[in-house]
Amino acid sequence: MPDVVFPLDSTRRFTDQDKIGHNRWHPDTPSVATVKPGESFRVHCREWFDGEIHNDDSADDIRNAPLHTVHALSGPFAIEGAKPGDLLVVDILDLGPIPQEDSGPLAGQGWGYTGIFAKPNGGGFLTEQFPDAYKAVWDFSGQRTTSRHIPHVSFTGIVHPGLMGTAPSHDLLSTWNTREAALIATDPERVPPLALPPEPNGAILGSLTGADFDRVAGEGARTAPPRENGGNQDIKNLTKGSRIFYPVFVDGANLSVGDLHFSQGDGEITFCGAIEMGGFIDLRVDLIPGGMDTYGVSENAIFMPGNTDPQFSEWLAFSGTSVTLDGEQRYLDSQLAYQRACLHAIEYLTKFGYSPEQAYLLLGAAPIEGRLSGVVDIPNSCATVYLPTAIFDFPLSPTVDGPVRIDPGIGAPRSPA
Repeated sequence: MPDVVFPLDSTRRFTDQDKIGHNRWHPDTPSVATVKPGESFRVHCREWFDGEIHNDDSADDIRNAPLHTVHALSGPFAIEGAKPGDLLVVDILDLGPIPQEDSGPLAGQGWGYTGIFAKPNGGGFLTEQFPDAYKAVWDFSGQRTTSRHIPHVSFTGIVHPGLMGTAPSHDLLSTWNTREAALIATDPERVPPLALPPEPNGAILGSLTGADFDRVAGEGARTAPPRENGGNQDIKNLTKGSRIFYPVFVDGANLSVGDLHFSQGDGEITFCGAIEMGGFIDLRVDLIPGGMDTYGVSENAIFMPGNTDPQFSEWLAFSGTSVTLDGEQRYLDSQLAYQRACLHAIEYLTKFGYSPEQAYLLLGAAPIEGRLSGVVDIPNSCATVYLPTAIFDFPLSPTVDGPVRIDPGIGAPRSPA
């Protein structure tokens, strides 16, 4: 096993550990450890809410989830010799739930969760149709998972980090804050908001204290969106065996990682759409000096996905076009088209006995595939969502006999917004 450079004690809060991570992006957040190019190391990660979500049959914790505290990131890790303009090469060697802990109160101790966020608290991809908070708890058995809240499905997880990235430079941080503030200003009262500005309340900044803490907390970028440094990309195929090439913006690169997922569908559409968990990740790092200019990789990471995904041979696919539910034509709106494809899949699954919320949670957690299928045929963009049929214990395809009616069990717990 590689050396653990960022250990976490499951009996203590994230902020009470011997080494404290962070939850804001800023170039002045101190590194917690230094690793050398070519070195392998292990990092423990806490799930993104640091234990605020529980293994129970209530969604009140999802409704009241403290978004100002996320994400609980492990790091930053300085890479010896890294300079701005380099490419940081990161290999994911292994990852999984909290080691040797198959039961306990923390997500990752034998279980994880998926949530539909309430509209006033972040919302989701389909927040207009699903404004209330719902939750599904998933139990792990080796690589497979099942849920008492969404019965009759079982699948192998594509375990991956939802978030990994390098620290921004001061100039890049200023660019983020300026452009996102301009977006917020176009509709400052929108619910949910158009973007999340810097928020000192709840900031975690490693070992910073005093005036330095106050300054960085007031400037630091929230970790919710993906940006030029990688960040919260939520790419389900970024799993074991993946190699990622991150732009380096500061001396040492300052790599951070967290938000581990046991499984996720393309898009993580409920916002808390993956199966969230704490766990471990083993990484190896290297450098390509001057690689940003050499390869033209300056605005986003590139990666080679791993090859450990579950293999499905049969899918049922649903399509959508860029026409709103009210019948308004939009011009090549691929996001709208994907929303419509997801809504079509949700409606289809209700014919078998699932509630719409169970179906929505399932699309966020299971290894569905989302695709842009046509983006040139004006005015309608076409998007598709592929649902693997093997995850169900009943026949999913249409037949002349009609859909099988399943027992939906206790259902997904709801907490009104």
